[in-house]
Amino acid sequence: MPTSPGLRIGRILGIPIYVHSTWIFIFALITYYVKIQFAHDYPHWSTGQYWSMGVVTSVLFFASVLFHELAHSVVAQHYKIRVVSITLFIFGGVARIGRDPSKASQEFNIAIAGPLASGFLAVIFFGLIQISPSNESLEALAGWLGRTNGWLAIFNLLPGFPLDGGRIFRAIIWGLTKDFSRSTRIAGASGRLIAYAMIGIGIWGTFNGYVTQGPWLAFIGLFLLNAAHESVAQVTIRETLSGLHAADVMSHEVPTIPRNISLEEYGQEAARTGRRCHLVVTDDRLVGMMNIQSLNSVRRDEWPHMSVQAVMIPREKILWAAPEEPLLGLLERLISADVNQMPVVTGGDGDGAHIIGMITRDSILRVMQTRAEVGSLTATK
Repeated sequence: MPTSPGLRIGRILGIPIYVHSTWIFIFALITYYVKIQFAHDYPHWSTGQYWSMGVVTSVLFFASVLFHELAHSVVAQHYKIRVVSITLFIFGGVARIGRDPSKASQEFNIAIAGPLASGFLAVIFFGLIQISPSNESLEALAGWLGRTNGWLAIFNLLPGFPLDGGRIFRAIIWGLTKDFSRSTRIAGASGRLIAYAMIGIGIWGTFNGYVTQGPWLAFIGLFLLNAAHESVAQVTIRETLSGLHAADVMSHEVPTIPRNISLEEYGQEAARTGRRCHLVVTDDRLVGMMNIQSLNSVRRDEWPHMSVQAVMIPREKILWAAPEEPLLGLLERLISADVNQMPVVTGGDGDGAHIIGMITRDSILRVMQTRAEVGSLTATK
């Protein structure tokens, strides 16, 4: 999946819509592929018509992918699950939701909505051909989009997690076993089998005349294989961090500085300790954060005459954690914001915010590793 959302292009139903940089590649590839296909099927068209129809078809295809993801999102919102964003990228689209469904029936309904939406579009596009059978341009465009949406619906129904079919399969296993973790592992194993099959067929096709489809199918298989591994790993992380909160793993050693020291003094402190980030406090109250990047934004000859307070990151712009925040959600926030550490603060909504500790990605990873080792040791006894 995309590690960053990309360029925001709008908002639909309150959901931010993004286009990832990889989308540009696949958009150009589909446009070229459609142009070649139309040139073969309609040799009397002009070159300009081939390219214009290719671009329009590609735009409508990605609109179809967006419709597919919106179908998932609408059902998720029905169950009060927040949809963080929808991103179009090289393999189509992905809708990020704030949490996993709480019931197997919710998982099933959210997952099935996408293929049903694509199937619905296939029927609509084929219906357009019947309405105006003599319109050659409409026949070409609607025919391609109808077939593609039909295959998209069928492909997504494969029981390869995290495809929609894999999520449907997980929902069925979840409903039967009442065990989310076990159902995810079973669905993940199914996803790996599907991925290996796609990779094998893709390699075979590459050396047997399918020089375009073969590598692409193998590439998708590699993507699915990686996604299946990541999905199972997320369940393992959830189990490992279950029941832990920020206060359980935070460090009480918090690097702090007063806000009235000069940048020259701060530079000397950073050089002495090797710490690149300090919290700025007044009477143990968090007022801001200072780091090397902020220090270097000021000219060196101004350091002795300017205080930390003048260039620090103000408290209202700092990400912080409450001591009772679940560790899993906190780790997700650290990764999403691309930060390595976060202060743990009490009374953070008012002026009386007090720092009680510091939590880092490394400290969370150490807890995960220790718990995994202790768990494996316990299992052998």
